[in-house]
Amino acid sequence: MGKLTYKLSSFEGPLDLLLFLIRKNKLNICDIRIADLVGQYMEQVDAMQEQNMEVTSEFLEMAARLVYMKTVSLLPKPEEAEQLRQDLTGQLLQYDECRRAAGILGEHFSFDTITRPPEEIQFDTAYHGKITPAALADAYGSAVGRGRRFLPPKPEEFSGIVSYRVVSITSRIVGILRRLWKTGMSRYKDLYNGCRGRSELVATFLAVLELIKGQRIRLEGEGDGTVRLLKKAHFPGRRKA
Repeated sequence: MGKLTYKLSSFEGPLDLLLFLIRKNKLNICDIRIADLVGQYMEQVDAMQEQNMEVTSEFLEMAARLVYMKTVSLLPKPEEAEQLRQDLTGQLLQYDECRRAAGILGEHFSFDTITRPPEEIQFDTAYHGKITPAALADAYGSAVGRGRRFLPPKPEEFSGIVSYRVVSITSRIVGILRRLWKTGMSRYKDLYNGCRGRSELVATFLAVLELIKGQRIRLEGEGDGTVRLLKKAHFPGRRKA
């Protein structure tokens, strides 16, 4: 057999009764004086028994707890008494907050309703309207024109936008060596004179790196330094004397 639950006056459980006694005596919930509550709490428990109501174990357990707290408060154990008081205060604060939240939810929601999942609706996919041949022809022409607008453009239309001049690194290596073969040295930035476009600038820079790596030229100084042709380097395709 399940536990018997009941409601006496407006009290639902021992914490509800304690909150009522605290407010009745105008006590601070965070500074409970147990001695002021034990007697009144026991009077309520006795009243339940006089009405031949089965007092649940929760009320009796709380009564024993209050009596123990009062006993500890009379003994030289302030730490234990304070800890017990703080535990009870925390439970009362949580219960009071839950009861307040339940009251707010009760104002906005009703639990006397029943819900069910939506029923499937059979849709009629047949078209029952009337369209004239002229309107149908106009709609077809509009659809065809709209389809053409969404076709991808032809590659020829991009030729003037994405086309670029390809410059090989080898051609720039030959150009740099020809320049240095005549003078033996050159300013670094002068190697970029006459370059047209980003592709030729990048190819010239990479050509300089390749020539330095192959020990055919040497870069001297910092910033705008000097590029010098090494003696052991020879022009590609030219016979040695």
